This record gives sequence, C-alpha cells and structure tokens, in this order.
Amino acid sequence: MEELYEKITRPEIKKKKRVVVKIGSSSLVHPETGGLDYTRLDVLVRELANMHNAGMDVILVSSGAIAVGKRAIGSVATRLECKNMGFKQACAAIGQAKLMSVYQKLFAEYNKTAAQILMTKNTVTDPVNRENAYNTFSELLNLGVIPVVNENDTVSTYEIIVDDDDVLIGDNDTLSAVVASLVGADLLILLSDIDGLYTDDPRHNPDAKFVKLVKELNDDYMNMGKSTTGSNVGTGGMNTKMNAAKIATASGADMIIANSKDIRIIHRIMDGRDIGTLFLANKDDSFDVSEYIQNIRN
Repeated sequence: MEELYEKITRPEIKKKKRVVVKIGSSSLVHPETGGLDYTRLDVLVRELANMHNAGMDVILVSSGAIAVGKRAIGSVATRLECKNMGFKQACAAIGQAKLMSVYQKLFAEYNKTAAQILMTKNTVTDPVNRENAYNTFSELLNLGVIPVVNENDTVSTYEIIVDDDDVLIGDNDTLSAVVASLVGADLLILLSDIDGLYTDDPRHNPDAKFVKLVKELNDDYMNMGKSTTGSNVGTGGMNTKMNAAKIATASGADMIIANSKDIRIIHRIMDGRDIGTLFLANKDDSFDVSEYIQNIRN
C-alpha cells in the first residue's frame, strides 16, 4: 500500500512552483583543504537555473561562509580559535562576501540574478521583521531573482554553536524550513551527506531501515532524529532535519532529504524519481513557526 502511495505522490513533485533548496558546507568545499569546490558549485547553480527556466520560483539556502572565511585568512585554526565566537563571526563576515560573489558570478553565467538575504532568529520572531522579510522575498521572486539565504553569523551565534567534540553544528536545516514557511513554498529539498531518514544510524546499526515516505510526522519519527536513539546522525544532524520537517510540513510544504554526493540529484528529484525520504505536507493552521523556533532554541 505504501509503495502505491509513493508512486502516486512522487510525480506530484513535478508540479511544484516554489522550491527552497538547502545545501551544507560539506557539500561545497574540498574536505582536504577547505577550499571551495567550484565544479560542484557550478553544477548546483546550473540545476537551480534550469528549475528557474522551467517556471519555478527558486530559493537557495547555503552554508559555507565560515569555512570560506577561514580559508581566505590562511591561518591554521587552533583549538582556541575554534572555541572563539568572535573568530568564527569574523570568518563569517569575510567568507559570506566571498561566497556571495562566487554565486553571483556563476548565476550570471546562466543569465540569472542572485540576491543575498541574511537572517537571524529575530527576523522570524519579530512580527515587523518577519513582514519585512516576506515583502523582500516576494518582490525578489516577482522580479525573477534567485535569493541566496544564510544565517547572519556576524550578529547571530545560533548556527555556530560548538558541541562537546568541538564540531561546528550548522542549523541551516531549520533556517531553510523557516524560509519555506515564510514564502509559502510547496517543496523544501535538504541536500546533505546522507540518503535520507533511517530508523537509526546505518553506519553503526546494520539493522537500521531506510524510511522512504513519511505520510504524517509523529513522535516515533521525531525521536529517530534525537541522540536518545543512540545515533550519531542525531545531534546537529538528523535532529535539525526533523525540526525542519516539522516546520515545513505543518506550514504546507512537502520536504525531501537526499544525498548531495551528486548535485545532479536535484533534477532527478524534480522529475519525480524515487529518491531520498519524502515527508508529505500536512498543513496545520494552528502551527506558529515563531513559537516553535523559540521552543527549540531555548
């Protein structure tokens, strides 16, 4: 029955009109050096430009500013630097400008105009700021511009928390869902280093099962993303993606988690192919995204 449901729902992806695509830092840089992977960036921009040519509104949520900033400085980050919030914010300020410059040049190659939007928690929780952000997105999309969004790490430190293992935890997953909710997107694509949702971390649990379709989020699914499952995918990984799924689906958008190993997976998803984990929209008119953000951030 679920396979039949999957065959019915996947082709509906082709009909989406407003799509948010999120990509993480690990998908944009060479792991050996931290330098930008221009080949992958070019493929990403080409995929998005082609979606735009097909008549879709496209928004990109992109990490990578801190990584690019560190690379630009050229200094070796010591453990002190890694723990220093000011250092990371400085890297974000340098890297964001460089990253956006690259995006603008690449989009221009495909005759597209890109615009930068930097957001903070206050953008969502403050009604006036939220309305202003909505107006900006709406006008840019009306003008045929592709917004490129990131969290404003120079003034907001929510996304650059350090965990007990000194690993930077990005939360552009949640940001991308907030953007999808704000602009009334009908699809959110989270590109990551995993194929989708599993019942547990498949790298450590051979019995973990892949979840192809989530028709309705419940506590069982939400708990799959928590560290209490014993999964390393949880903290800062799948946990943030499940929060994103909650925001997106409750706001009326489908969401797909897919592996960004091959960036061309984007057009395969948009062709309706059976790729990644599909979370079906389940719009909840009582859902308050700003309240939800407050709860998961406090």
